[in-house]
Amino acid sequence: MRKLHYYLVDVFTDRLFGGNPLAVFTDAQGISTELMQSIAREMNLSETTFVLPADTPGTDYRVRIFTPGVELPMAGHPTIGTAFVLARAEMITRPLVTFGEGVGPVPVTIQPGLIEMQQPLPAFRARFEAEAVAAVLSLDARAITDTGLPAEVVSCGVPLLFVPVRDLAAIRAIRMRLDRWESTLQGSEGQHVFVFTREVEFPGSAVHARMFAPASGIPEDPATGGACGPLGSYLVRHGVIEAAPRAEFTCEQGIEMGRPSFIRIVIEQEAGAISAVRVGGNCCFVGEGDLEIPSGQVPDCPRPAL
Repeated sequence: MRKLHYYLVDVFTDRLFGGNPLAVFTDAQGISTELMQSIAREMNLSETTFVLPADTPGTDYRVRIFTPGVELPMAGHPTIGTAFVLARAEMITRPLVTFGEGVGPVPVTIQPGLIEMQQPLPAFRARFEAEAVAAVLSLDARAITDTGLPAEVVSCGVPLLFVPVRDLAAIRAIRMRLDRWESTLQGSEGQHVFVFTREVEFPGSAVHARMFAPASGIPEDPATGGACGPLGSYLVRHGVIEAAPRAEFTCEQGIEMGRPSFIRIVIEQEAGAISAVRVGGNCCFVGEGDLEIPSGQVPDCPRPAL
């Protein structure tokens, strides 16, 4: 029987039970991909990470990220939360660490009250018709078209469909129609849906957002750092937020789920082109524990004696 130790941490929050929860297994050597996926499904959080020795020059650790349904090449709250856990466990002793993830090296800076990751530069991709996207969200199409902005896929490692809506009333009214999602978005590069409005609930926020990722086994995500880099890039590209040469602002998310999250976004430009994308926030330690895994193949659980 092998004990696998894990830590629980809430990411993009400064208080317990806010933000996005994350499980971090700090010694994942010898764990197969299949078992990692099974453990992530058992933890049943938006993401679970597994820390391995570095296998790429210039990196400090390899980090693999799993939702309950799939492995991700990169994600924000798992990267930020893993750095927090490793620093707390003194497995990181410098203010800069580089993780090897599916998109390549990901630099992370660590300072009191703020852990910040650098994301790949954005790629702007397909646009989707407002009427079709509105039907998926159970909204009138005018809730989207009134913004004057496109429903557009942007990627800083993971493609997401960014959908602007008019106001808080519209974003609160969203009811995800899985049948419409399956016929319209499933399997496309727009299957992960990030909805936002410029009307906010908390002073100091610039954007209010909700994230839906049924393709990854996540009905709704309370904080999505991997979406906030491309969100900032979208807002700068379409002139919603000025970044000449730098913009810094906060996205609030998870409010509708009772898990308020606050994600700091920094976008820099040079000669009119986005030159740097960074996302960061605070973390709160929750607890730790162990999973007991039999050696070799994981057997079926025996039936209890009655």
